[in-house]
Amino acid sequence: MTLTPAARRIPARAALALGSLTVLAACGDTDPRTASDPAAPATSAAPPASALPAGTHLGPVEISTDDLPGLTDFYTAGVGLEVVDRNADSRTLGSGDVEVLRLVRGDAPADDQTTAGLYHSAFLYDDATELAAALVRSAQHPGGTFQGSADHRVSQAFYLADPDGNGVELYVDRPREQWEWTTDGVTMGSEALDPDAFVADHLASEPDPEATLAATPDGVTLGHVHLRVGDLGDAEAFYGDVLGMAVTSRVDGALFLSADGYHHHLGTNTWGSAGTGTRPTTLGLRVVRVHVPDAAALADVRQRFEDAGLDVEGSGDAVTTTDPWGTPVEVSVHA
Repeated sequence: MTLTPAARRIPARAALALGSLTVLAACGDTDPRTASDPAAPATSAAPPASALPAGTHLGPVEISTDDLPGLTDFYTAGVGLEVVDRNADSRTLGSGDVEVLRLVRGDAPADDQTTAGLYHSAFLYDDATELAAALVRSAQHPGGTFQGSADHRVSQAFYLADPDGNGVELYVDRPREQWEWTTDGVTMGSEALDPDAFVADHLASEPDPEATLAATPDGVTLGHVHLRVGDLGDAEAFYGDVLGMAVTSRVDGALFLSADGYHHHLGTNTWGSAGTGTRPTTLGLRVVRVHVPDAAALADVRQRFEDAGLDVEGSGDAVTTTDPWGTPVEVSVHA
């Protein structure tokens, strides 16, 4: 990748990191979505209503790894999370007082990308400068692999793989008033996004870019999780009808769902996993967590699980079942 003159004004270690990226910015995204015009007009319809109430959001995604130190280093030194809890066999990572990711030591074969499982975990930053710094750190990390970038109209996103090959998205949202809602859902395109230009725009103007790169970002959350599934109809039946999310977008081979008017809390696709059945026991995704705001919402979810004939475990503030491919889904009360 050729760095622009503006990009050359950022610190040398940042420029070296970007020089190691493995694809050209013009390659665009890793999601084969339909392209669209990022300058199109704003909202023209209301977001679809979901059975899950306002305040619903994702809890920490859980990943199994046979390299606990390596993944911990990538997600802290690169992504910018902090270790908020640890023991011999796990690390809980977060930002401030928000848990975002749990890493658990495992002993199993590597994740099979053709089966159901994790497509990527998507980490949402408060502002573009923090995202640019995280992109540079993650690209520089010896275990990370840059895979692409895209302007999705609702967000600007960069895609990597962690040292185990798990997909990672680093992104920042555009203001909600700029999202376009139609009767078909939210408009999410995949225009090219130049990582060199993005970093230059948001780091070169910093008074102390080195300090910005070294700083721990504030307010990083798990914005969404994107899953590999075997069938989109089954995914919609479980995550939409039973769990209670609303479908926000349909594109070739993928389905996006959310609660609380977000563009998507959950993505599902069959791009490499169409027809797959129950997941084998491998490293990678262990648990998807959804937080609801109160006990009444949790009781409604539990009732829908039971009405669908699903096996349900747990009581009190949390219930767990499995999706059609055997991935545990935990729903709990968390303000």
